[in-house]
Amino acid sequence: MAKYFGTDGFRGEANKGLTADHAYKVGRYLGWYYRDLKSRRGDSEPPKVVIGKDTRRSSYMFEYALVAGLTASGADVYMLHVTTTPSVSYVVRSEDFDCGIMISASHNPYYDNGIKLLNAQGEKMEEETLLKIEAYLDGMAGDIPLATGEGVGKTVDFSAGRNRYIGYLISLATRSYRGMRVGLDCANGSAWMIGKAVFDALGAKTYVVGCEPDGLNINRGCGSTHISNLQRLVREEKLDVGFAFDGDADRCICVDENGNVVNGDQVIYIYGRYLKERGKLEGNRVVTTVMSNLGLYKALDEIGIEYEKTAVGDKYVYENMHQNGYRLGGEQSGHIIFMKYANTGDGILTAIKMMEVMLERKKTLSELAAPMKVYPQALENVRVKDKHAAATDPLVKAASDKVAEALGDNGRILVRESGTEPLVRVMVEAADEETCRRCVQSVVEALREAGHCE
Repeated sequence: MAKYFGTDGFRGEANKGLTADHAYKVGRYLGWYYRDLKSRRGDSEPPKVVIGKDTRRSSYMFEYALVAGLTASGADVYMLHVTTTPSVSYVVRSEDFDCGIMISASHNPYYDNGIKLLNAQGEKMEEETLLKIEAYLDGMAGDIPLATGEGVGKTVDFSAGRNRYIGYLISLATRSYRGMRVGLDCANGSAWMIGKAVFDALGAKTYVVGCEPDGLNINRGCGSTHISNLQRLVREEKLDVGFAFDGDADRCICVDENGNVVNGDQVIYIYGRYLKERGKLEGNRVVTTVMSNLGLYKALDEIGIEYEKTAVGDKYVYENMHQNGYRLGGEQSGHIIFMKYANTGDGILTAIKMMEVMLERKKTLSELAAPMKVYPQALENVRVKDKHAAATDPLVKAASDKVAEALGDNGRILVRESGTEPLVRVMVEAADEETCRRCVQSVVEALREAGHCE
């Protein structure tokens, strides 16, 4: 298990859990690693690494530190500047790069940041490589030689790569959006320029909020984790649909024409049904996580679609899809992977795919989502001293088992460690909200009594 790199990169509060020195060393190792790898294959060309970042103030600091480390080890660095995680993935796999780096803490507040590493296929980097980087960070991998003379790497402004990604998204639309009134919440993050550019080019009348980043307001009261802004916009402007992204735009939560939320589980249902009706749902199966709503499984059962369940994290969803050849999978939080078009979750692509179903089926988003009944769900994120010790504590497990027994077939409970933060997540689904809240609190109280809470 990686020490620094969780399910979505190396995360931490800027200059506390994740420092500029960490970033420099990650760059140093990656530059040397790919240069050595190419040399052993008889390739004398320098490694090519592409970097993108979100709008956090600290993203610039980490970008420069990574660039310094990479070029000092002899790698050439191509800078996309402010862009989305899926755009980095697209550029890596389509432009012959050795690896890609995205600087972002996704939906976290501005004071956090992260380093996401992608391999040459635009996929999350292999655990084997991450462990080698961690060994270097901990001083266990020996010294790495500095490049000298002509061997020092160069930097290249590569905003053209971001523009090609925008062109790719536009090319995926099956119809013009002319006459459609669309709301976007760009979370004051990576999508603040790209989202509107795509929807305007496709002919939509586009209304945008969360599009004034100042380095400190990313995800603050906006985006996919604060959906009320977009709901209000859709209702007040009488829009046809709305889409909210997170800080690095690899998530999308939708809002229907009535201002109601359509989450990732509902997106999987809508697009899975659409693929099945057209005979294009590979294996007649979609991939979900253990956090997906019971209502999704019941709705899929009704239309004869099978499903897989993975651990939480789009990394695990992608691995399952890749191994089995499935085309659609994702998370309730809005990480949706359309395997035919991308190797990672892509919020803007998700919006385009929802527009496709609406226009091809000539139905509103509320009509498309209606057959799936969403079960009430309560989720509490509990900050703890040691998330593994807390999640496996016998007292906590006993409280969880008691809830599971009481719910029976009419609900479920899930207690799990966060993959990116010092949290234990307690989630309950049941027939009504009061039961959900009561059951969650009984487990939270067990965590508190066992002395795990900070």
